[in-house]
Amino acid sequence: MSEIWIRPARRADVPAIVALLADDPLGRAREDPADIGPYLKAFDDMAAQGGNTALVAEREGKVIGCLQLTIIPGLARRGAKRGQIEGVRVSAGCRGLGIGEQLIRHAIEAARALDCTLVQLTSDNSRPDAHRFYERLGFVASHAGFKRDTTSLSAPAGGEVR
Repeated sequence: MSEIWIRPARRADVPAIVALLADDPLGRAREDPADIGPYLKAFDDMAAQGGNTALVAEREGKVIGCLQLTIIPGLARRGAKRGQIEGVRVSAGCRGLGIGEQLIRHAIEAARALDCTLVQLTSDNSRPDAHRFYERLGFVASHAGFKRDTTSLSAPAGGEVR
């Protein structure tokens, strides 16, 4: 297998990142790679915010994995910063090769270098394989997570936001 590079995403990577996000059962229902505009705006917003970056795994010039790392300053835990990891994806043909682990470990080290005292992530309840993966990397399912759709005034049917 050729070498894998983990690097900050560039704007030109956005279509490949969106394709990765859309390439699973949950993503197919909520992502739209044909309409790249909202994703480019989100990428620009992330870049302008600071402390919010997308990382990609690249092999032979092709993006084969991604995640988003957001650094969150906070008052809790004696003013601790935490790293929030989101949107972890590896292309279907590259799963099981350790690329996701490389991405996560890179994000943890980046968070540590920015003085974060912990990293956290959420994973949909319908992803038991991902849960085992995160547990193998030392993450603990210590909290129940909750989400709320803000696009409507009433609570979503069944309370689910995926």
